[in-house]
Amino acid sequence: MQQPPGFDSGDKSLVCRLNKAIYGLKQASRQWFQHLKQIVLQLCFVDSKCDPSLFIYKDNNNIVYVLIYVDDIIITGSCVSLVQHFISQLHSNFSLKQLGKLDYFLGIEVKSLLDGYLVLTQSKYIRDLVQKTKMVKAQSVSSPMTAHYKLSKHGAYHFHDPSLYRSVVSAIQYVTVTCPELSYVVNKVCQFMATLLDSHWVAVKRILQYLKGFISHGLHIQGSM
Repeated sequence: MQQPPGFDSGDKSLVCRLNKAIYGLKQASRQWFQHLKQIVLQLCFVDSKCDPSLFIYKDNNNIVYVLIYVDDIIITGSCVSLVQHFISQLHSNFSLKQLGKLDYFLGIEVKSLLDGYLVLTQSKYIRDLVQKTKMVKAQSVSSPMTAHYKLSKHGAYHFHDPSLYRSVVSAIQYVTVTCPELSYVVNKVCQFMATLLDSHWVAVKRILQYLKGFISHGLHIQGSM
């Protein structure tokens, strides 16, 4: 804690009385990330130009990646001893809790196969989304959109709950991380956020029906040689 800017007192015994806990405030995560980023950069990591939450360390032929989301951290690299060394350095600055091998991160499930491949799925995330929209008993379909189906902003039947539509569509957007085949149809339903019709909601429900049928599908990732 530091005294607020402009506050000047020679009495070192004075303390700040918090009227509200810092943890949970929207400013807290940003301040925490800035502090963590400063420590990581001091350890000779370089922040990625493509993703501000990704940090990279290179030492000859070895490389370590650190991905940070607030206080959730993924650490991996080509050298186990180098990864452990970095973890111990972080532990000297923060109180860390190591959760072992990566299996779940930000709604994405990670499964390691015996051949060294990784499978990324969002089964639980999709299941919760289907349950939220009361589509549990809906029949699954084999495609996210019917052929030649066209959406229009003109129509007589306006959808009754715009907030629900925007919330569900935003959630489906995140599913495209592991289901990139949805990118086109999700882009289509995103184009009608301002003027919502029942036909748009029907299109969204079909996407959910598709996800329900392919809930365990995901990305199969192979390491580069």
